[in-house]
Amino acid sequence: MSDTFGRPRPLVVAHRGACGYRPEHTLAGYQLAIDLGADLLAADLQLTRDGVLVARHDAELSASTDVAERPEFAHRRRRGLVDGRELTGWFVDEFTLDEVRSLYARERIPELRPSNQAYDGRLRVPTFDEIITLAVEGGRRRGRPVGLYPELKHPTYYAERGLSAEDALMAALLGFRLERAGIPVLVQSYEPSVLRRLAARTSVPLVQLVDSTGRPFDWERAGDGRRFVDLLTPTGLREVASYATVLGAHRSLVVPRDPEGRLGHPGRLVSDAHDLGLAVHAWTFRNENSFLPADRRRGREAAGHGDALGEYRVFFGAGVDGVVTDHPDTAVRARDQAFGSRSRRSLLSDASSPARPIETSSTGMATSRPDKPSTS
Repeated sequence: MSDTFGRPRPLVVAHRGACGYRPEHTLAGYQLAIDLGADLLAADLQLTRDGVLVARHDAELSASTDVAERPEFAHRRRRGLVDGRELTGWFVDEFTLDEVRSLYARERIPELRPSNQAYDGRLRVPTFDEIITLAVEGGRRRGRPVGLYPELKHPTYYAERGLSAEDALMAALLGFRLERAGIPVLVQSYEPSVLRRLAARTSVPLVQLVDSTGRPFDWERAGDGRRFVDLLTPTGLREVASYATVLGAHRSLVVPRDPEGRLGHPGRLVSDAHDLGLAVHAWTFRNENSFLPADRRRGREAAGHGDALGEYRVFFGAGVDGVVTDHPDTAVRARDQAFGSRSRRSLLSDASSPARPIETSSTGMATSRPDKPSTS
């Protein structure tokens, strides 16, 4: 990734929109993310009973909508298993699109984002098609593309219920002619099997998500004993590189924290991935103290904003190719400080290629211009 002057510049991915400022997965949040300079819009995609992709993080609706307050849906509440986890509530795949669209979004973590509650009851649940349309129009208005970063949530769960997330995604890509329209699309999943199948069906870059614990549900379902950590070994990374072009890593896998919760030193993951031609996108960055490493918190309030800029500098110094963030304006500001604020026009032209790390001091501050050859 580089700007028009050839310098590496990581991508800023708006996590569920600008959800630090608006309830997640709402058109208002996605529009704000575009306005704040995000390069890509990340959307978690679930399937309705009639097979339509809608943007929700959870397969269960009560955490992020007003479904529990709607008497007409009271009888839909039940217990169920999603990826082996027992949940009680209302499930997306038991609602038609029209029913989902009748719900209002609400702030999922009001204790940390109380100001977002002002939008509760005002914003609807968007479809993936609506997010695509917003991105296309937003790119036209600002004169540079707005990319899409969809994640297929629970594809094995949906397949076992007779719904194909892959088919629905491919229909959207083909229907909007995104592969030919110059609009970057990077498709994410935790499940390697779905990415392998997509690799045979589309040329869009694929992102293998890797968490710090656990294992992909498709592996669990197939009796495969491997865990996410096995994807980070030399053998695992080579396997990922055979079907994906981006490793979407929990940020603790890139820069671990010490026992006191402070940022440590970057490990080898970025360089190992780059050696195999894989870009690395780290997730998820947030401004609130509750999510920041101990040495970047400011004040005692969990909802207070700390030194997020300092955290980004460490990760940019570690050589990540993208950051996934709830606060895209902060990420853009940190990137501009580290790499300069000149044209971003060509950022997305090579969205899945690894960049070189920039030089940093022991504190994570940039010590040289990113186009200066490394001396380390």
